[in-house]
Amino acid sequence: MAQKLIIDADPGIGDALAIAMAMLDPELDVLAVTGTAGCVSGPDATRNIQAIVEFIDPPKWPRLGTAESEVGRAGQGHARDVSLPVLLNGEGGLGDFEFNVAELHHPHNSTRLMIDIVRSHPNEVTLLTLGPLTNVELAMERAPDFLGLVNRLVCMGGAIGCGGDVTAAAEFNIFANPTAARNVLLAPATKTLVPLDVSRQVVLTFSHFDRMQSQSASSLSRLLARLLPFAFRSYHEHLGIEGIRLNELAALAAISQQRLFECEPVAIDVEVQGDLTRGMTVFDRRGVAQWQTNIEVVSDIDSQGVLDYLTRTVRRAAA
Repeated sequence: MAQKLIIDADPGIGDALAIAMAMLDPELDVLAVTGTAGCVSGPDATRNIQAIVEFIDPPKWPRLGTAESEVGRAGQGHARDVSLPVLLNGEGGLGDFEFNVAELHHPHNSTRLMIDIVRSHPNEVTLLTLGPLTNVELAMERAPDFLGLVNRLVCMGGAIGCGGDVTAAAEFNIFANPTAARNVLLAPATKTLVPLDVSRQVVLTFSHFDRMQSQSASSLSRLLARLLPFAFRSYHEHLGIEGIRLNELAALAAISQQRLFECEPVAIDVEVQGDLTRGMTVFDRRGVAQWQTNIEVVSDIDSQGVLDYLTRTVRRAAA
């Protein structure tokens, strides 16, 4: 039976790829995709999600959750380096992809939609967060039973030993709302963190992308053709990398392709104040543990297996 899934995202080219993949993966039943402010504003996240779903037009459409906040990119103004997501994804989040979407007639607030679905399917829904944890914290505040009804919470974010990406110490999703991250990651629930240390190991090269596209023709391959060339250019220009890091795809694969990952239980906390360390994920890795284990962290990944998962999904979509 397919796993019931909610995706909470702030698309982002990487988020867009993961959302499209999830909707076409027969192992997953995507009940909803909800928007949150992060690398784009709340309204832009909502529009981007709607554009992705409409472009892919999957056999079963997920419900859409809207983020009404007009506040710009979460975390903006707190660090010199916070513009990196804009450089890699473009001002609107989806590179130079041009699209038009119709206004939603009956918009559903992201947080309320998450609560309603989880209560309708208690202990059956996996929640995947690809952006800041703002919506999850709000859901916990509005419905204290929320996390207890979630089967599993999988969060893309944080870093163990590789440093940050938006600052020297912090990964963007945690940095964007460290208070929410701390409240969510310390809450008692079944939680898995997919940190930068492993997610950034999944790198799509242009030659792999070119081979994959030459063997397929589908809405998914057309979407990739619209999104990924911008990402290849921006990664080359701003990071000096001849490829694209598919962090979000790694997080999705941690749910759909669990055999490709190894995990370990650890103790985690989040720095919420420091001038240089705001948003840093702190793990107790001393020989004699002083903190109680409170989360499962992905410690190893079969990166080629994740790329094979992408290739299979693209080919299946064409078939």
